[in-house]
Amino acid sequence: MGLIDFPVAEYEARLARAHDTMAASELDALFFTSEAEMRYFSGFRTLFWHSPTRPWFLIIPRGGKPIAIFPEIGAALMRGSWLDDIRTWPSPHATDDGVSLLLEALGGATRIGMLMGRESSLRMPLLDFERLRDGLTASAFVDASALVQSLRMVKSPAEIEKIAAICDITSNSFDNAARLFHQGQTLAEAFRAFKIDLLTQGADDVPYLVGGAEQGGYGDVISPPNQEPLRPGDVLMLDTGATLDGYFCDFDRNFAFGHACDAARAAYETLYRATEAALRAARPGLTCSDLYRVMADVIAQGGSDVGRFGHGLGLQLTEPPSLISFDETALKPGMVITLEPSMTVEAGKIMVHEENLVIREDGAELLSRRAPPELPIL
Repeated sequence: MGLIDFPVAEYEARLARAHDTMAASELDALFFTSEAEMRYFSGFRTLFWHSPTRPWFLIIPRGGKPIAIFPEIGAALMRGSWLDDIRTWPSPHATDDGVSLLLEALGGATRIGMLMGRESSLRMPLLDFERLRDGLTASAFVDASALVQSLRMVKSPAEIEKIAAICDITSNSFDNAARLFHQGQTLAEAFRAFKIDLLTQGADDVPYLVGGAEQGGYGDVISPPNQEPLRPGDVLMLDTGATLDGYFCDFDRNFAFGHACDAARAAYETLYRATEAALRAARPGLTCSDLYRVMADVIAQGGSDVGRFGHGLGLQLTEPPSLISFDETALKPGMVITLEPSMTVEAGKIMVHEENLVIREDGAELLSRRAPPELPIL
């Protein structure tokens, strides 16, 4: 057996659930081109996705095991998975990058489900997809986003265990803040020190690390770190998506250097209370919009947030659902989500607070180690 991250029974259970929902939706096949879905159903995990040159395909026929249609370079790894039907071609190809293999595999399918909705993408050349669609004149491609998202949103105990483990690793690194960060250090150096510590603590990778540091708050939290030194009164925020066996954590921590202004302290305390309210409220049956409003009511600064107050988490840094006013997804046991309230500190500056949790039958269970109730001073 090659590099797959769970026992075969885990993948068999995922496939069985997919078959049940496909039957209910009268789908003959599911067709995937994206990494997360391919990994979810096959266990195929590789960094080769960083190269856009080659497309990769997975088909789930109604009632059958997944079919991998892969460039030959990935065949050895995929043959170590639990799949039996692996069809390959030498890629890149001058005229046919797997399209003829797809036509053969999908030829008998009348209704083919694909990801077409929010947070989805087509990872194959559009011209090739048009060739595929033109060659399947008896087939209809239909949106299966809700179906697939419903499967992936509820995590198995084995998935939750992996997310809990990377949350624990990252919590350990945040606990080392006093050793890792100091005045005079550049923001870039702080990022580097934190990444190194995460890897030392046992993370496989740190593909996502953003943040900022300014007096009393921060305005830009998505740019690469700069060479500005950390000064007294700066508030440093680091938001990390470290991984273990392909599963993400996603939470942040705030630290002030030397002292913190009253506005920063007050914002931190408000966000802490908003998170506490959400932790008490989160339970099966509550909708994502309900949970969003719980936090918004505490913050009570209409228009001050950056769009949503949390999201799903797992194989991807951000997954459905969204904690936002219009998402009526009901929480279910096994869902792993983030709580991520944000607010304006002053004009041009914000503060964000984030925790990771799993929904249990009796409420929320934290996976990240809870942040302190007052803004830490380093």
